[in-house]
Amino acid sequence: MPRLSHLARRTGDAEVTILLGLYDGARFLGDQLASYAAQEGVRWRLVASDDGSTDATRAILARFAAEDPARRIVLIDGPGRGAAPNFLHLLRAADPDSALVALSDQDDVWLTRKLARAAEALHGLPSDLPALYCGRTVLCDSRLRRLGASPDFRRAPSFRNALVQNIAGGNTMVLNRAAFRLARAAAAEAGEVVMHDWWLYQLVTGAGGLVLYDREPMVLYRQHGANLIGANASLAARVRRARLVAGGLLRRWNETNIAALSASAHRLTPENRAILSAFAEAKRAPFRRRIETLARLGLYRQTRAGRASYWAAAAAGLI
Repeated sequence: MPRLSHLARRTGDAEVTILLGLYDGARFLGDQLASYAAQEGVRWRLVASDDGSTDATRAILARFAAEDPARRIVLIDGPGRGAAPNFLHLLRAADPDSALVALSDQDDVWLTRKLARAAEALHGLPSDLPALYCGRTVLCDSRLRRLGASPDFRRAPSFRNALVQNIAGGNTMVLNRAAFRLARAAAAEAGEVVMHDWWLYQLVTGAGGLVLYDREPMVLYRQHGANLIGANASLAARVRRARLVAGGLLRRWNETNIAALSASAHRLTPENRAILSAFAEAKRAPFRRRIETLARLGLYRQTRAGRASYWAAAAAGLI
């Protein structure tokens, strides 16, 4: 994995298409839009999909567009079915010739070299290699007061990790053209996904692509009551997640992920198709065969606590 902090600044001509999912985002949207305008070292255009806002979201976006007529901003209507379908809708709607595609939430703030750093990381890779840039975030409260950073994952990204954990936050993701075209085609096949970012991490690694995980945070990730998926960093959040797992949430998530990936199995490498099939079979297997199969597959989470919780769920038949 490249040391992203040492990459040269050589992407001044890079153009990035930003895909922004919107839904009743008026409270924080202005800050996010301002951080687009402050991006250095790249040119950008914006495609926003509004999923049925009833507040001032559309008016704020219109004012932002009017402030500079040179800004290339397109607003489309979302499917009205939630965040993940809205982002899959955006992937299908964006120009297939886009060189770089960044995903964006409506309530964060990007540091000024966020897009340039991603472009630097993705620069010079083989044109047919799907590659996804993602990274850590700075956790903030609703007023952007810094609370700390998201986990610093050290184990390499891989399909074996992606099947059981998502380390690639959608609000940090940038795809190269090959990864975007892969995602665009698979989005038409996937049906329901748990979350678009987890699915993208699984898809790109499953297809033999490259995931570049940046340990230097480039996004101020705002934590507030309306977060769809928060950082889950607190003890209370972890307890709440454990209760959901015990109630069958993880099992349902895995079933949804397996179905979505199976619909695009022809896009995965033969090795990863076999891993996916064995994982699906292990879920239905008796205790001993389930544990033996999972151990043989070498699936892993990034932290000791995560690995312990995974094996506890596997032993209890909750995967």
